[in-house]
Amino acid sequence: MQHDVIVIGGSYAGMAAALQLLRARRSVLIVDAGQRRNRFASHSHGFLSQDGADPAEIARTARRQLEAYPTLSWIDGTAAAASGEKDGFSVSLADGSGHEARRLLFATGVADGLPEIEGLQERWGRSVFHCPYCHGYELDRGRIGVIATGPMSIHQAQLIPEWGEVTFFTNEAITLDTAARADLAARHVTIEEIPIARIEGHAEIVLTDGRELAFAGLFTAPHATPATPIAENLGCALMETPMGIQIRTDEAKETTLPGAFACGDVAKMPHSVTLAVADGAWAGANIHRTLVFA
Repeated sequence: MQHDVIVIGGSYAGMAAALQLLRARRSVLIVDAGQRRNRFASHSHGFLSQDGADPAEIARTARRQLEAYPTLSWIDGTAAAASGEKDGFSVSLADGSGHEARRLLFATGVADGLPEIEGLQERWGRSVFHCPYCHGYELDRGRIGVIATGPMSIHQAQLIPEWGEVTFFTNEAITLDTAARADLAARHVTIEEIPIARIEGHAEIVLTDGRELAFAGLFTAPHATPATPIAENLGCALMETPMGIQIRTDEAKETTLPGAFACGDVAKMPHSVTLAVADGAWAGANIHRTLVFA
């Protein structure tokens, strides 16, 4: 069976795109490996009508709503490879099965490249975050640590004082010039240049000189990369952004390979559930148009 569209990645962006296509009575296959980027977080914030909800429950509700449409097929599995061209794409799954579609949509999300600091990975999404709009309010204007990973971290350190008292840890990842130091000082940001040894407790930073500094929460800017190389292997061009690598798309969310589209965190910055859903809805509508006016 040839589907109209195969969506690789069934998280927020992928499901938002699928919804537009299903409501146009198009046949859609979603292949999802169950690795939502925000799976470590217990609450999602900033998403209208779902503020404070469990992100897993948001995803479950969305899937139940999609499953009400008879032209949806869903496979809980991992896409291993894709081949072909517009009107004749094939997707191979890790279990050896193959599926065909006229269009492809990559909504695979990204993998977060985090600083190699002992204790950070275990706290990612729980007391270490990347988006202050998603998690800053709940820190209740307490002490906040920002851990540098590169030049974009200065922007984080400048922005996050809106949510609390900030200490900026350069952690040997960035050198601040005079202008940057003056700007941060004007925002009452404390600059700490002693490297971080590890993170303990809720959000307690232990420095290499032995000092221990406790915070309500920590922020850092991960380097994002596509969660799977399938799109790149198919021939879709990638691009470097201040937040990492993403799939290059045009305004209609089509990649450099005709008939293959991409949306969500893997194809747009900045990143949030709200923006992913909006990007997915736009991608779905544009894919439908290419099927109508092919």
